[in-house]
Amino acid sequence: MALPTLTPEQRAEALAKAAEARKARSELLASIKSGKQSIDKVLLKAKEDKTIGKTKVTQLLKAVPGLGAVKVAALLEQAGIDPDRRAAGLGERQREALIDALK
Repeated sequence: MALPTLTPEQRAEALAKAAEARKARSELLASIKSGKQSIDKVLLKAKEDKTIGKTKVTQLLKAVPGLGAVKVAALLEQAGIDPDRRAAGLGERQREALIDALK
């Protein structure tokens, strides 16, 4: 299926929207890294907040101080979560298992 052709104005609008989303995601990850927001509260807000919901769980966990790629992969496997899963796509049990594993 071919991509639709966009007018220059539509293209500029889409690029601006994407840049805004990247900036919001970057600020979210920085606030987790700095400790301003805890990962458990962020995961609980994933259904209402589009920025959190569209962020991959792997990215959110890697932003937690002390968690690297290996620990994150082990946590996701232990909780039965696909590494490509986005935060809004987590089920209640998966979210609770992840929060419990982080305590």
